[in-house]
Amino acid sequence: MKSHKHHPIQVVWPAGQKAICRHDDLVVHGAVVVQSRVAHRLTMDSGWVILVEPQSALGARLSQLLGNQAMIALQELPAATPLIPSAEDDPAAHLGGLFGALDMKQEFLAQSTGDTASTVADERLRTLLRELDECLSGACLKPAGWRAVEVARSLSLSEGRFLHLFREQMHIPWRPYVLWRRLICAINALAQGASATEAAYGAGFSDSAHLSRTFKSLFGLSIREAGGLFS
Repeated sequence: MKSHKHHPIQVVWPAGQKAICRHDDLVVHGAVVVQSRVAHRLTMDSGWVILVEPQSALGARLSQLLGNQAMIALQELPAATPLIPSAEDDPAAHLGGLFGALDMKQEFLAQSTGDTASTVADERLRTLLRELDECLSGACLKPAGWRAVEVARSLSLSEGRFLHLFREQMHIPWRPYVLWRRLICAINALAQGASATEAAYGAGFSDSAHLSRTFKSLFGLSIREAGGLFS
């Protein structure tokens, strides 16, 4: 996996300790938490990679745990090796022990039910994020509805005010954030059996090549290399 970075905080829980995560000269073996938008490279045979919205309650707790560090090793974890789920399994059943050991089970359960806007103060943005969360259950918004000028109008804001407010409260500009959300929609479509072309157009990418480039820049590997994740 090549060096990459993305908006979510990343939690890695490997099967055994067979994982290595690198950031510049820092190397961590085993379970690790990587801060949002920190470039890193992960090598792991099997295990969990959990991506957490930084503005969720769970993201806030993980950021507190990280402090000013780019990434940290996790020490006090369940002794049992994490089980790799099937597509029908509820991830919460597998990961409750992990976040329970970190004293974050309540926040994890809130995140797993779609509450990803807990630390966002503006209610208009919280409403927008809840609408975007619908993509996580497969009911994606039309890509045209994600244009900043139209989103701003729906919130009774000017485009400039919306873009400033979003960046202020989410700590990321609207355009890269919505690109991340589109990628989530495309991944969901791939997992449901869509072709790369179908997933790309459905999530608002110009073509499958655009989707592939975005996927690789944010995950450090190609869609083809990640093939097993979508089966």
